[in-house]
Order: sequence, then C-alpha cells, then structure tokens
Amino acid sequence: MAASTTSGFSLHAPSALTAEVTRVTRTKRPRRVSPEAGHALEILGHAIEYLSDEFVHNGGEMTASDPQVEAVQLLMALNREVYFSCPEVPSLADRLRSLLHARTH
Repeated sequence: MAASTTSGFSLHAPSALTAEVTRVTRTKRPRRVSPEAGHALEILGHAIEYLSDEFVHNGGEMTASDPQVEAVQLLMALNREVYFSCPEVPSLADRLRSLLHARTH
C-alpha cells in the first residue's frame, strides 16, 4: 500500500503490517530530518492523534481487528518509516574519527 502527503513525500506501507508488526532494533541517534520528511511526520502525527482521540471519545475497545486500531497502527508504521529513512546525525566520535582519518591519508 502506498500513500502520499501534501508535501509530496511518498510513503509505502511495509507488507508486514497486514500480518504482524515486527520490531526492529534501531539506533537511538538523532536523525537529520529534511523539510519534506518533517512535513510528512507532522501530518502523520496529526492523523494519529485525531484517530486516537476519536477512538477514545467513542469508547472503543482495543482489539487488533478494529479498523480504527489498524488505521492507527498503519499510520504509526508509516511515521517510523519516514523517520528511519532520514540519515543519522554522526556522533562526535564518528566525526573526530573521520577528521583524523582524512588527515592521515
């Protein structure tokens, strides 16, 4: 499944969403978020918040087969996909290592 935002940032839902959400260990380094990715994250965040508030307001029960819960899970997966597609900010140690490596060669 694919979706696009008003920013033009194309989103592709991972196929694993239809079966089971898999957890992937990611580094905790900050990411360099482009303006386009930031806009997509903002839109997705608002959509997640809206659907979550609507779900709570309607007093829905948390079941995996509930379409609203599935929609929130899909949006959250897309949010993670956008965020983790952004490049990591190199640590200070990485930058120093790169600088020292460049000077020795």
